[in-house]
Amino acid sequence: MRTRPLKVALLGCGVVGSEVARIMTTHADDLAARIGAPVELAGVAVRRPDKVREGISRELVTTDATALVKRGDIDVVVEVIGGIEPARSLITTAFEHGASVVSANKALLAQDGADLHAAAESHGKDLYYEAAVAGAIPLIRPLRESLAGDKVNRVLGIVNGTTNFILDKMDSTGAGYQEALDEATALGYAEADPTADVEGFDAAAKAAILAGIAFHTRVRLDDVYREGMTEVTAADFASAREMGCTIKLLAICERAGDGRSVTARVHPAMIPLTHPLASVRGAYNAVFVESDASGQLMFYGPGAGGAPTASAVLGDLVAVCRNRLSGTTGPGESAYADLTVSGMGDVVTRYHISLDVADKPGVLAQVATVFAEHGVSIDTVRQQGKDGEASLVVVTHRASDADLGGTVEALRKLDTVRGVASIMRVEGE
Repeated sequence: MRTRPLKVALLGCGVVGSEVARIMTTHADDLAARIGAPVELAGVAVRRPDKVREGISRELVTTDATALVKRGDIDVVVEVIGGIEPARSLITTAFEHGASVVSANKALLAQDGADLHAAAESHGKDLYYEAAVAGAIPLIRPLRESLAGDKVNRVLGIVNGTTNFILDKMDSTGAGYQEALDEATALGYAEADPTADVEGFDAAAKAAILAGIAFHTRVRLDDVYREGMTEVTAADFASAREMGCTIKLLAICERAGDGRSVTARVHPAMIPLTHPLASVRGAYNAVFVESDASGQLMFYGPGAGGAPTASAVLGDLVAVCRNRLSGTTGPGESAYADLTVSGMGDVVTRYHISLDVADKPGVLAQVATVFAEHGVSIDTVRQQGKDGEASLVVVTHRASDADLGGTVEALRKLDTVRGVASIMRVEGE
């Protein structure tokens, strides 16, 4: 074993960073044995240097992250500060000064992953980011290494634990959205400002990363259709149960039927209770991968939290350190396929539409005519009426999102349609 340690700079020492430092210390001997050399925490960049950090010497703590990554003797920079800047500048500076990088920064990778990969390649360094997508769940490495000889057609998953906890509570207890969110906040699953989670921004960043790796095509955050789950109601869950379904916020990345384009999207959807993702409870994550040769695979586990995310960071750290010792680099960006990234209008799926309509003869015929005129085939219809008002629930066969959008626009113009109460996609069938 080489005696000179590999030096690691840690950018950020919050929930995840403190766990990375702890594991590096408590598992130092095991990590050295697995890598082939000791690893040494050479510096920790933080915003609040006076905060007591158990197990971390004050001598290692600095507020000058730029000076830390410029030192020249750093082998690996671990970036867990998040956000776009200064993370982007610090990572590129690390490459320029001879360090490889391990990151958990989903937002930055979804927005600027191509540029960061190019910077890593130009300096002959590694950029690893297993922790950016699903916490402790091994997902990125299986996609870009284990399935490198296969053709992935679809990635369908629950990639945000906060939203899954909220929707699971709504389903299992009958709670409303706000009540379930309040419980998630009290238990520490939701941030004080939960917007990034409940509006789908977090999941969309992860979807962009997954789509890019799965389909060997550059997919940016702006390419991902995003719809939050704040409008999901108890009535939606009641309708889902009548169909033998539940509701999940899903990230869906898939190839078009002709194989020449891909789509990436995040939105709430009904999925059958028989689908493996339907049984994912609480704050857990799970990702379902469909490919030509290996068929259907599911990856399941804790998708957030300090220790689980740190586990993924340390796995990358071991791999990068091994590469460092052998003078090689691991897989970089694979974007050779360069497929077209299509918009939401090209997506084809089934739909559940709930309408508030006048309870009088001929309404159903009018609604059915609108669906037919826009080329959307109806599978089932359920109607309930009382005191001149009625609820009409329509479930369609597969149709494009563009055709469904035209149908709904036309329905809103009917005098007999009081309003469109909800529209939800039906997936996983």
